Amino acid sequence: MSNTTSEIKFQIELDDNKVPETLSWTARDGGIVNEEAKAIMLSIWNSKNKETLRIDLWTKDMPVDEMKIFFHQTLVAMADTYEKATQDDKMTATMKDFCDYFAEKLELKE
Repeated sequence: MSNTTSEIKFQIELDDNKVPETLSWTARDGGIVNEEAKAIMLSIWNSKNKETLRIDLWTKDMPVDEMKIFFHQTLVAMADTYEKATQDDKMTATMKDFCDYFAEKLELKE
């Protein structure tokens, strides 16, 4: 039995103050090569220490209105992932209610 590996790469170009100027990512298995991004939020679970490690980056030209949409879509995706991972329908519904509230307060819903 052979194992298959897959690689995802992020490239971050920094200014003199180490603020991201550009972000790009490559996931060849998904057909993505040097795709531009304006923001990245990455969470990594460290089971040994029972803690989440995070990398949150955004370019200095990321528009605030797009950041609000990015956060909302990330929250919705987290609720969906939580449901898939735990089958906890009650908490998922609560999380999705918060997502709706978040979108309403930021006037993201049309």
